[in-house]
Amino acid sequence: MDYNYPIRHDWSTAEIIAVSAFYEAVEKAYESGIAREELMRAYRGFKVVVPSMAEEKTLFKEFEEASSYACYRVVKAAKEGNDGEMIKGARR
Repeated sequence: MDYNYPIRHDWSTAEIIAVSAFYEAVEKAYESGIAREELMRAYRGFKVVVPSMAEEKTLFKEFEEASSYACYRVVKAAKEGNDGEMIKGARR
């Protein structure tokens, strides 16, 4: 990983950990695949910290620019998937 996660400096340590866990889940989806349940658990933790859709879009964009991993595509696949499925990302 040669990039930094987009975080906000006003977040608590617990909030940074929750958001970082989500970013790690997205990376895992792209690199090897991740269980839908695991990804959704990480996304729910992210949403506790970032409930605003506008802020979510901003962070997703910043993460994609830094890593080339699209959070939106992975989350969309997970939301449309079923329990027990593996979610895999596809670079554009």
